[in-house]
Formats: sequence, structure tokens, C-alpha cells
Amino acid sequence: MIRKGSLSLLMILLLLMPFTTVVQGQDEGPFTIGLSISTLNNPFFVTLRDGAQAAADAAGVELVVLDSQDDPATEAANMEDLIAQGVDAILVNPTDSDAIVPSIEAANAAGIPVFTVDRGASGGEVVSHIASDNVAGGRLAGQFLCNALGGEGRVVELEGIAGTSAARDRGEGFNAYLSENCPGIEVVARQTANFNRAEGLTVFENILQAQPEIDGVFAHNDEMILGAIEAAEAAGREGIIFVGFDAIDDALAAVRDGRLAATVAQQPDRIGALGVLTAVSALGGQEVEATIPVDLQLITSENVPAE
Repeated sequence: MIRKGSLSLLMILLLLMPFTTVVQGQDEGPFTIGLSISTLNNPFFVTLRDGAQAAADAAGVELVVLDSQDDPATEAANMEDLIAQGVDAILVNPTDSDAIVPSIEAANAAGIPVFTVDRGASGGEVVSHIASDNVAGGRLAGQFLCNALGGEGRVVELEGIAGTSAARDRGEGFNAYLSENCPGIEVVARQTANFNRAEGLTVFENILQAQPEIDGVFAHNDEMILGAIEAAEAAGREGIIFVGFDAIDDALAAVRDGRLAATVAQQPDRIGALGVLTAVSALGGQEVEATIPVDLQLITSENVPAE
């Protein structure tokens, strides 16, 4: 089920039930958990933050949120700040899976447990990773595009920020599915637009000029695909099948309008909430899983939720 906004109070309470005694039984007062998030200039991560905040409020813990503005240097400074504050645990949504490693190692050295949400890290000691299976999501997108094009056509891939696990994994799943199951599909252009709608528009404008024939587009997130749709409409290019990833509200509206064929739905509110609750559980001495998956769903005109 796709919902607008953050988790409902009922959902938070249901998620919280296994953790309530941990919080109530601690002797040191409320935990303080830091959340370093890649950007709050993207509705997906705003929803992730809201889910984390709702869970923190319900659990009675303090959440300190810092916006890294899609900049690894800013995120390193945010991580340093959280370590200096002496937070009890850190949730990090890396802007770059490699660049975040020294910051995670610094938290490790300070004895602060680290949890990654939505995007993973290439190193350092991470207690638990809470995220959707992005490889599986990329495969879902590849399967849909292959079927929609009847197994043949020329497609474009708009990639996310280089170095992020989300971009790497979504691209891996998409291309693996096509190579294994859809040899008649040719990827004629593959270029990053950094998960950004404005860049998706300008990048795809350039691709449209270079490629006279494009049958389909897959973008690693909805922001980029919505920009690409704007570029195609402005250029009068019709008949292109667009597929996105994240199921943000604007993308769901585009599916309802028939402008976007499909988007892979994550549950960012649940990712954020589970990140907080997993940290609370670990701080209370409970064992937690190293990887906590959050389900995905392909949204098309057949199952898009009403406004």
C-alpha cells in the first residue's frame, strides 16, 4: 500500500511493540540518535526523515537530523559533529558509499554504533543496513520495460549519483535483467543526472538531440524521470515509455495521468522508522539482523493508488 506522508500512528505503534520495553527499561534516560541524510531537497528523503522522526517520537528518543546536501564533504562534517555531540547511535544515508567509510570508522573508534539506511557503505563497521533491495528493483524496471517494448527497442538509462549504492545496485539489476532476458533491447545512452529533476531534464534534452530514435527510458529515481518527461514533452517526442523508481507523489500523479508508465515503489517512511527502531533495539542489548529488507512494488496504471 502506498501512502502519502509519514507512517500512521497505528503503524508506528505496531512497529514499536517489540522495542517498547527496551526504551522503558534503560537507566540513562532517553537515547539520542543522529541521522545524517544525503539530502532534504528530495521528497523521498524528506519522507524517510519523517518516518524516522515519527518512530523516534513514539519511542521517546531524541533524533538529531543533519542534511548533507548531496555533498560527501558536508556529510563528513555532519558525521564529525554527531560524534562530537556524543550521540548514542548514528543512522547514515551516504552521499557516497566509499567517501563515508572514514566517518564510519571514526564513529567506530568513538564507540558509537552505526546503521546505514537506504544506501550502504563500502567499509567500516555497520551494525545493520536497512533498505530496499535495489538490485531487485532494477530488475523489476528492466522486466517491465522489456515486456512493454515487446522485447525490442532502443532505451536510455539515467543514472543516479556515482558512488552511491542505490545507483550502482539499481543499474546492476536493470542491466542484468536486460542482458539475461531481453537481448533485443539496446541501451543507446547511459548518463548520470545525479538523482536531480533539473539535471534529468537537461541531460535528456541533450540525449534527445543525439538520439533520433528512443523507445524507452529508465531512471534510477523519479526526480530524474520526471525531468526527462518534461524534456520529451517540450521537444514533441511522443511514444517513449518512461520508468522511474521511488513512487514519490509527483510520480504517482504522472502514472495516473499516463505520462509515466511505471515506478518502483519503496517505503521510505518505513525505512526511516525501522532504522530508528533497529538502533533502539541494539542500544538496549538486543541482537539485530545485519540486513533488514523493505519490500518493493511495481506501480503502474493498473494498481496506482487514488489521490
